[in-house]
Amino acid sequence: MLHKTRGIVLRAVKYGDTSLILSVFTELFGLQSYIVNGARSSKPKAAKGNLLQPGNILEMVVYHQDIKNIHRISEFKLGYIYTSIQLNVVKNTVALYIIELLQKCLKQPEQHLDLYYFTENTLQLLDMAPMPAIANLPLYYTLKVGEQLGFKLNGRFTEYTPYLDLQEGNFTDLPPHHSYHLDPDCSELTDKLFQCAQMQDLITVTMSKDKRRKLLYAYLDFFQLHLPDFTEMHSPPILHEILDA
Repeated sequence: MLHKTRGIVLRAVKYGDTSLILSVFTELFGLQSYIVNGARSSKPKAAKGNLLQPGNILEMVVYHQDIKNIHRISEFKLGYIYTSIQLNVVKNTVALYIIELLQKCLKQPEQHLDLYYFTENTLQLLDMAPMPAIANLPLYYTLKVGEQLGFKLNGRFTEYTPYLDLQEGNFTDLPPHHSYHLDPDCSELTDKLFQCAQMQDLITVTMSKDKRRKLLYAYLDFFQLHLPDFTEMHSPPILHEILDA
């Protein structure tokens, strides 16, 4: 059957002489694989293959059957046209981090409507955002993805609960008897980030580059604790190098 759905391209792999196999996080069906024939042809009409780059947001008409692992796309076009992400190295690197995080988290073809809408909105906001708001975006997005996947942080930072236990996902009065926790300073910053309602609020959370780097790796440890098949990411070192430049 044919279905209309939006989707975010996560990966495009060459297949045969002219085709691509896409990994797409779709609105209706979650993570799906699609084969697109002729996407790499030298013919002018095949320039549409340029629309299939990772990070692009598509409007698609797709053939879908639950019993199949690879589906076909009948029609596709850009669902949002970026104005700065592909031109700005900082924004582009943040977008690639977002895409890699999704690749690590999404393993099954399950619908995740809230996560899909949040991610699409984040990419569009990233495209329009002023530069000062971008540095904290990877931290904010990572925390919110954890919430969408079911392991949100519980409680709040206070003088009585100054430690964030990453293993249990809550704020505690004393440091736990394991290494997966944040000190009071990092715990307070995490609480401030988590409470931000919109991207502009991220500007108000100030921290050093070293602190930002430390927090991101702590959040990724948090993911490894709660997602058994979550493997090491390759984009954070590049992200920090670009953000620190």
